[in-house]
Amino acid sequence: MALSQPATFNEEWSDERVFAYLTQLPPEGEDADFHVLYHAYKHMRTGDYQRLLQRFVADGRNVQATNKQGQTIHQVIAQFPRHSQDYLDVLKQFA
Repeated sequence: MALSQPATFNEEWSDERVFAYLTQLPPEGEDADFHVLYHAYKHMRTGDYQRLLQRFVADGRNVQATNKQGQTIHQVIAQFPRHSQDYLDVLKQFA
């Protein structure tokens, strides 16, 4: 069995690491902007997500992009009420 990398908490993310998410390529047929927003949501803390969104919007990207099911990132995150409010509050700043 392969060993996984140990979890690291309260690690400071550099701008380079945060903004590297902006270059993530989506799977075929998925909107590139939605892919970046969703992938970052899954991996970042809210403060880092906010930093990403500042650059994302400044670059003219679409915060209202949708997945194949027609859902925005806001709608997807809202499906997980126990962990979503902080991320939804960040998104409201850019919607």
